[in-house]
Amino acid sequence: MIAFIQRVKSASVEVDQKIIGNISQGILVLLGVEQDDNEEKARKLLEKVLNYRIFADENGKMNLGLKSIQGELLVVSQFTLVADTQKGLRPSFSKGAVPAKAEALYDYFVAEAQKQIHTETGQFAADMQVSLVNDGPVSFWLQV
Repeated sequence: MIAFIQRVKSASVEVDQKIIGNISQGILVLLGVEQDDNEEKARKLLEKVLNYRIFADENGKMNLGLKSIQGELLVVSQFTLVADTQKGLRPSFSKGAVPAKAEALYDYFVAEAQKQIHTETGQFAADMQVSLVNDGPVSFWLQV
């Protein structure tokens, strides 16, 4: 399971010209699900996302996690994160989970996040427009 996280001042996701998810300070997560992923991996990745120390403390050092600052989370599914780009000029998605499994694990990740922190979402498998104000910019690729 892969999470591309971005520290944001704000972020939103739109489907059919309607905003369906919107956060202020926090983390935008683009989430990709691979074939061998499961709920245990989803829990581990969520724990990492919520506690990854990418927010500044009183000394300006990145020492605080999302939960520490009481930030918000926006989770958007993005199957292209699992692409194999090692060969040629066309990505292969053979490592990606089948849509039903990917959606189930995406939903699980979101449900577990909502138990711990204010969480907004995109719409699985939809054509989405994502807007953000990247704070820093600060972006990381997390994988479990």
